[in-house]
Order: sequence, then C-alpha cells, then structure tokens
Amino acid sequence: MPACLVVVAAFLSLAMTFAWRVAIRSGKSGLIDATWSFAVGVAAITAALWPLGHGDYEPRRWLIAGFAAAWSARLGLYIFSRSHGPEDDPRYAKLKAEWGDDAPRQLFVFLQIQALCGWPLAGAALLAAHAPFPEFRWADGLALIVFIAAFVGETVADLQMTRFRANPKNRGGICEDGLWAWSRHPNYFFEWLGWVAYAVAAVDFSGVYPQGWLSLLAPAVMYGLLVYVSGAPPLEEYLARTRPAAFQDYARRVSRFWPFPPTRRA
Repeated sequence: MPACLVVVAAFLSLAMTFAWRVAIRSGKSGLIDATWSFAVGVAAITAALWPLGHGDYEPRRWLIAGFAAAWSARLGLYIFSRSHGPEDDPRYAKLKAEWGDDAPRQLFVFLQIQALCGWPLAGAALLAAHAPFPEFRWADGLALIVFIAAFVGETVADLQMTRFRANPKNRGGICEDGLWAWSRHPNYFFEWLGWVAYAVAAVDFSGVYPQGWLSLLAPAVMYGLLVYVSGAPPLEEYLARTRPAAFQDYARRVSRFWPFPPTRRA
C-alpha cells in the first residue's frame, strides 16, 4: 500500500474526530458534513500530488488535484454557509435522539465510518492521477467533461434549492424548481457523477494499468451512501414525516435519483 494512503487514512480519522468533538461540545452537528467535504478534498489532493517516483505525467496529477480542490471548496463552503442556523441538522438530531444516552459514543463510531468511506475516494484520486501514461489520453479529456458537467449540475441544483428556501412563501413546501423536477435528489446525482470522473481517468481497457479498475470503488461507495445510507433515506424520512401529503405526491411523480424529463409526471 502506498504510504500516502496510510497518511490519508490517519488524516481522515483525525478530521472526523475533530468534527465529533465540535459537535459534542456545541450540541450542533451542522459542521460535520462540511468538515468531511474539506477533509476528503485535502486527502484527495494529497493522494493526487504525492510523488510515487515512477515517472508520473505531472499535468495529469494537477488535473486530478484540481478536480478534488474544486469539488471540496464548493461543497464544503456551501454546507458551511448553511450550518449556522439555530436548529440542529435534522438527520443527526434524529440519530442522536434514537441513540439516547449512548449518543456521544455512537456518533464517534458513525463519523469514523464516514472517515473510512472517504478513503476509497482519495484512493480513486491516487489511481487517476498516477495512471502510467506519458501524455493526456482521450479518457482524461472525457473525465474533464464529466467532472465539469457534475460540478455545474450540482452547483445549479444547490442554487435552485437555496433560492426556493429563501422565499417565505415556500416554507413547508417541496422544491420542484428546475432540476428538482427531474430528480428528487439532483444534487446527489451530480455528486455521484463527479466521482465517476476519477474512474473515467483511471480505468484502462488495454490491460497496461489493471489497478485502475479499483477506482470504480469511489462512485460505488458514493452511490451506496447517497441512495441507501446517509443521503436520500434520512432526508426523505424527514420530508415524509413533516409534509406527508406533499412528499407523497412529489415522490409519485419524480424519480428518486436518476434524472428523468419532467414529462415523467404524466
């Protein structure tokens, strides 16, 4: 195992321990996800730029590091800007209520699992950045296109949601503006797509770089987290509990994850 992956694992664990400490002392969990975003970004940048000493193509390393830096800065700052409200994050508040007196220990374990999930993401950056090809390939260009599409798509989805929430008339409603009419979680879809870009840059069909296929763990892990664990499920449970009729109608008409045209409503 490259030494940088050991360093990355230790760093991610320490970062989420810091997030746990802040959450316990403040009683609010809003900074947890921002910390995770910044930490995974730093880990991926470190993995991409770490010198492995086998003649890496340096422009590719900087390209992949740029992916990680842009993703981390945008997502981390967006989450951080939303974390200063008077109320706790409803997802974490529900978990802590379920855990009861054991909440501090359970939250620590939960955040260390999040740290562990960040490790294959940094690993994908390592594999993409250090692909042993002496120049840019068509796959690198395709990876850049996929990443830009994901970055723009997630940014637009977040802006549409921010604008929706800023309107007092929408309080208690469900956003169906723009991309939110195509998917109930377009931000999650484009988040997943961003990690597909690393796999596109790393996967090699010629057989020269078989370990590049391990980069598929990144989009697989992200898909599992967003669709089945900490993304859609707790958010949809919250919406179904707080606005049941509106959410039931929305869920009936709009795809859960994969975007489909609004004509799907019919």
